[in-house]
Amino acid sequence: MGQIAEVIQSPLFARQKKKLKEKEQRGLDEAVRAIMADPAVGSAKCGDLQGVRVYKYRSGTSQMLLAYELADNGTTLHLYAVGRHENFYRDLSKYIHQ
Repeated sequence: MGQIAEVIQSPLFARQKKKLKEKEQRGLDEAVRAIMADPAVGSAKCGDLQGVRVYKYRSGTSQMLLAYELADNGTTLHLYAVGRHENFYRDLSKYIHQ
């Protein structure tokens, strides 16, 4: 696996990020940097979300989830979704399989 050269945001991720408060966006940026430093930091999902990894991090008092996937031998990072746990996996699965 090589260095991550490109980060691609899905339209869903961009909408969700826009709705976050400024402090939550800074936490998200730190989470993305952590993933870029070590792409295996998130937990791999199975079933219909196979290939997707989810990184959990704290933002204030709530736990946030960030779904991503590596492509092109680990040089491209696709950011799929960010949000709280409630309905996160259901909405992610709908988005990926639409």
